Amino acid sequence: MSENRNRIIIAGTGSGAGKTTVTIGLMAALKRRGLRVQGFKCGPDYIDPTYHTAVTSRPPCNLDTWMLPYDIMREIFLRASEGADLSVIEGVMGLYDGKDPLSNTGSTAEISSLLESPVILVVNAQSMARSAAAVVLGYQKLDESIRIAGVIVNKCGSKGHYQLVKAAIEQECGIPVVGWLGRDEGLSIPERHLGLVPAIERGELDGLFERAADLIEGGVDIELVLSLAGTAPALAWPKERLFTGGPHQNPGPAIAVARDAAFNFYYRENLELLEQFGARLVYFSPLAGDTVPGDADGVYLGGGFPEEFAAELAADQRVKRDLQARVQEGLPIFAECGGYMYLTRSITDRAGAAHAMVGLIPADVTMQDKLAALGYREATALQDCLLMEAGEVIRGHEFHYSKLTADQENYPYLYETKGLRGTGLEGYHSENVMAGYTHLHFASNPNVAERFVQRCLQYSRKRGEASGTV
Repeated sequence: MSENRNRIIIAGTGSGAGKTTVTIGLMAALKRRGLRVQGFKCGPDYIDPTYHTAVTSRPPCNLDTWMLPYDIMREIFLRASEGADLSVIEGVMGLYDGKDPLSNTGSTAEISSLLESPVILVVNAQSMARSAAAVVLGYQKLDESIRIAGVIVNKCGSKGHYQLVKAAIEQECGIPVVGWLGRDEGLSIPERHLGLVPAIERGELDGLFERAADLIEGGVDIELVLSLAGTAPALAWPKERLFTGGPHQNPGPAIAVARDAAFNFYYRENLELLEQFGARLVYFSPLAGDTVPGDADGVYLGGGFPEEFAAELAADQRVKRDLQARVQEGLPIFAECGGYMYLTRSITDRAGAAHAMVGLIPADVTMQDKLAALGYREATALQDCLLMEAGEVIRGHEFHYSKLTADQENYPYLYETKGLRGTGLEGYHSENVMAGYTHLHFASNPNVAERFVQRCLQYSRKRGEASGTV
């Protein structure tokens, strides 16, 4: 079965070309027209999708062709875009940048190819005129199967400059330049730091979105963009689907998910798969002083920015003692990146101050000014653990500025991870704790989500037997 999905990819010639500004402005301008817009982000990114959600009022969604099988990526797109008038897909880095410098693997171009989606290429035209055509022509020629349907030129010095660039590109490349943005137009995307997500949720960036919409409406032919998006062919659903369409009819164990300004990095599909396999999700905020809900049969501590709230998290002894006690009772807990850091003995912030954390993991974390890890990871379980069997593989990514120093003697590493720069040991495991820096995508190995739910169910039954309620 095939379905029509109007769609357009906003890709850049590289990071910093302006694709995020164009994407947000286009979404806001389309919403002004009363259109239902679904946002997508190519690659493993948690921050940009929060902007998309704030603008469109629809749940965020990532598309990734390295972490996920192609059919699952396409299924995710078709599910999330249902009911939308248009899907706007923001690219990652440059159009052809992905996991492999010698192929399109994991790139925006690969997603364009698999979704048969037209691309609008955002080009920084500063200090260029005819040369801008050479840039666009190079992107067209590198892979002629990728349909670059139009161009938006950014950082033009004036309307006259834009007209020069437009004429050159349209003559040499045979595609329309659908619009432009000038320089220093008072639009600045805030720094991606702590507080960003709560600020978006409170509507404090509405002025930014309105300004972005004004700029797009003033310089971009929106009707032409809509027309190009409408040329995308119908897409066929995969023959076999991973997602059944909703939560399990008879929810089983309760999994408590930490969600606040310190812990908020979750793939939507991870949570949906837990529900699909029978979990009932409940949310709590360690930062706000919430202890683990009493009926919880498991805990999912996602990534985020615990280092920015280290003093507050350290001061709340009640929350830390409760988590220690619950884990000692056998409560299963899975933690990623920020959640992993929170479970260690301490986090030392950039100012050099050490803050005591939960203390379940015999390691300490130190924040650095330079990036400690970035990129895709293929993680292989070193032995049987909470969610995986020995030798089992799952895919994800790392992105953090902190360094973890583990106790050297018999530290129970969780994974062997493989990335662009080789292999390494990572993470921690005990009988009922599994934690690591790698952000896992459960859809790359759904057995992990199912096993999490089953372990929580086992804990629930044991607890019931101990209390005499079952």
